[in-house]
Amino acid sequence: VQLQASGGGLVQAGGSLRLSCAASVRTFSRYAMGWFRQAPGKEREFVSAISWTGGSTYYTDSVKDRFTISTDNAKNTVYLQMNSLKPEDTAVYYCAANSKMELIRTGINNYWGQGTLVTVSS
Repeated sequence: VQLQASGGGLVQAGGSLRLSCAASVRTFSRYAMGWFRQAPGKEREFVSAISWTGGSTYYTDSVKDRFTISTDNAKNTVYLQMNSLKPEDTAVYYCAANSKMELIRTGINNYWGQGTLVTVSS
């Protein structure tokens, strides 16, 4: 599984960005997809995940009601719509894939993309 993330950039606080992650996999619809982030000097943390059916979504508390994860199975792509961005959202964002929904949030056996930088200015 190869993952290519894009969409990062510089935005002012309160603004929005949409991250995209294209997956090179034959059976995209059989993978749970997710996003993690790593801020400078901090460990990588879970942000959001979505089941391969799209029926289940998970968010870390700090992004609930601001971020929305979705997939387009026809395009083998997962999106992260980020609204009301805050300076503390500044990080490199990584997309992830896992054949098991119960594992993706742990990072165990995840496939990883290369990361895209999101910078939120105050």
